[in-house]
Amino acid sequence: GESRNPGRAISPMGQQVRFTDELRSLAGAKWEAVINHRFTDALAAGTIDRDVLARYLVQDHRFLDSFVVLLSSMVAAAPSLAARIPGCQFLALITGRENTYFERSFAALGVDDAARESAPDTAPTVAFKALMRDAAKATYSEMLAVLVAAEWSYQSWGERVLPAAVQEPFTSREWVDLHSGEYFGSVVEYLRGLLDEAAATMTPAERAAVEVRFLAAVDIELAFFDAAYEDS
Repeated sequence: GESRNPGRAISPMGQQVRFTDELRSLAGAKWEAVINHRFTDALAAGTIDRDVLARYLVQDHRFLDSFVVLLSSMVAAAPSLAARIPGCQFLALITGRENTYFERSFAALGVDDAARESAPDTAPTVAFKALMRDAAKATYSEMLAVLVAAEWSYQSWGERVLPAAVQEPFTSREWVDLHSGEYFGSVVEYLRGLLDEAAATMTPAERAAVEVRFLAAVDIELAFFDAAYEDS
């Protein structure tokens, strides 16, 4: 028969456990705090304070460029054309529909260019930019670790709040829609699949480095949500 994938542990039931599931388990309570954060519930309900949402979006848009650098670096490092194509398609969404959502939302929330440019980076924003830029120069697996943590955690809260999400205002609904549904689920599965596949040939040191990146990203995601509620 086929040999067991060495990148996956065996559960007590005898089934293979995905490496990415192991990473999520390591994040533990922090992961749960991200996907159940009050920001996500208020966003879906359409009751989120406009100032809170504006602060969040200004900061989130600040590291969009760093995210694009990280994602495109991963695409370049991927082992084949087949492994690159979904990443390229996701890049198009990030730099197209998602970037347009930001611009429309800033206009709707009354955030002009001067306000966007004058607000200082919060500590989580500084940390995210540094993590993404640093990971983009690290190993392929470390790039994926940060991408998986960011996108999978967002899909997890997006799917959780989707059934209760209001249709209006668009500033709430479209941010939920961008992080839920069949297409975004396919992106998360694509990223997880690449990292699970890479885990099969990782050394213990490489695994440890991936864990550090993943856990750092989850920590920053939680701090990023919290920061939206702190007056600048």
